[in-house]
Amino acid sequence: MTTTTYPVRDSATMLRRNLKRMRRYPSMTVLLAGMPVVFLLLFVYVFGGTLGAGLGGPAGGRAEYLTYVVPGILLMAIAAAAQGTAISVAMDMTEGIIARFRTMAIARSSVLTGHVLGSVIQSMLSLGIVLVVAVALGFRSSAGVLNWAAAIGVLAMTAFALVWFSVALGLVSKSVETASNLPMPLTLLPLLGSGFVPTSSMPAGLRQFAEYQPFTPIIETLRGLLTGSPHGADALAAIAWCAGIAVVGYLWARKLYTRVPTQ
Repeated sequence: MTTTTYPVRDSATMLRRNLKRMRRYPSMTVLLAGMPVVFLLLFVYVFGGTLGAGLGGPAGGRAEYLTYVVPGILLMAIAAAAQGTAISVAMDMTEGIIARFRTMAIARSSVLTGHVLGSVIQSMLSLGIVLVVAVALGFRSSAGVLNWAAAIGVLAMTAFALVWFSVALGLVSKSVETASNLPMPLTLLPLLGSGFVPTSSMPAGLRQFAEYQPFTPIIETLRGLLTGSPHGADALAAIAWCAGIAVVGYLWARKLYTRVPTQ
């Protein structure tokens, strides 16, 4: 075998480990999608009538607000899945399994790679659940096949970036409880961006934060792809933010992982 074969083989083994855990506990995937679904139902049926009328579109009301809010809910689903990643990594850390893996003849990078790939798959499954619920509520998109493919690519790119960041949060946590709390701000960022209301309706200070935080260009890119509105500048910003978060998360996680003591 070549020097690149072993990391690929070991990463595939670790991915199977995480997929088996996911299959053994399917309630975790459902639970990770549960909070975004609850927010979707809450905002559409409780606030949707008023907020939809304020959008000023031709349809107005809940139907228009549903179309507006879905991209923000999808980002919230990714953030929730990332929180599950941090918990999973922290469980491996506290149980000593990662330290044991490091004493075995396997590629060191494969342990984290398996976590990342498994979590991205879990994120996409959670997104599928949220989209099914949104369609059942009446969400309809004018996007063509290419736009849908691009939207899926943006979601996968975002999931990959946030998962790497959450792996680092799981490694730096001293307990599973800490790991469950550290990624919590990620689930709130769509609320403090353009996910639920236009940034133009916010006070000046909050509007500046909302416009320049990472999730807003990603949400606007998804909204543009799914509704056919312009999104060129937002797409470039979304790619830049995802690349930056992924690089920071990877480098941070790698640094923390090399410090894990062997047993």
